[in-house]
Amino acid sequence: MQKGVGRAEPHITVRDLTMAYDSFVVMQGLNFTINCGDIFIIMGGSGCGKSTLMKAMVGLKEPARGQVFYGDVSFWETDGTERDRIMRRVGILYQNGALWSSMTLMENVALPLEQYTGLSTGQIREIVSLKLALVGLAGFEDFYPSEISGGMRKRAGLARAMALDPEILFFDEPSAGLDPVGAHLLDELILELRGSLGATVVVVTHELASILAVGNNSIFLDPETRTMIASGDPHRLLAESQDPKVRNFLTRGEGGLEVK
Repeated sequence: MQKGVGRAEPHITVRDLTMAYDSFVVMQGLNFTINCGDIFIIMGGSGCGKSTLMKAMVGLKEPARGQVFYGDVSFWETDGTERDRIMRRVGILYQNGALWSSMTLMENVALPLEQYTGLSTGQIREIVSLKLALVGLAGFEDFYPSEISGGMRKRAGLARAMALDPEILFFDEPSAGLDPVGAHLLDELILELRGSLGATVVVVTHELASILAVGNNSIFLDPETRTMIASGDPHRLLAESQDPKVRNFLTRGEGGLEVK
């Protein structure tokens, strides 16, 4: 399946963003644009601030400085009502799936529909069954998270992230804890869902195979300089970048040195 290149229409724009914990600066001076339809990769080694950047983009951590625009709306400068409206258009798959262990998959995926819609119980069940089928979990509605594999829990978390038909999907280290086969299947699912839903996808990852399998746009975060040192299609960066840090990162397993 081919990766799309997205329309040249900004969906998320980050301007002069600095993220910090008290006086400790994690990343600074970030400027990039995620276009509609992109599968956008936020990449870099462990501890470079990838997940912190995602938190700033989805309303979990206010940046120390700078702006995150959804369309022409500055997320952190608008009011809480508008921020809530924006976030209802966003789905998030957290690293561990973040499923409630005491609830079945049906009940987990139904939660956002029960909270944010006025649909009947029957309508919600129908939508949940459809979402679970989209991620390959048809027939697992009444299973509990403990009764399925780690890869299946990731897919169930994705079904819940898609419950409200979001325009944008965020994935935080989606391949973490999966074997190579499971990670490959999840990459294929990301491509299929982007194609069928037309959503913009943002993936936080350091997994080289996933980066090159799904990404059409990216930024590379460097913990030493505490800023982004490269951006663009990861395949183009692999072919053309002269920065040793970027080349080192993107050539792991292909004769290059692995980033420590």
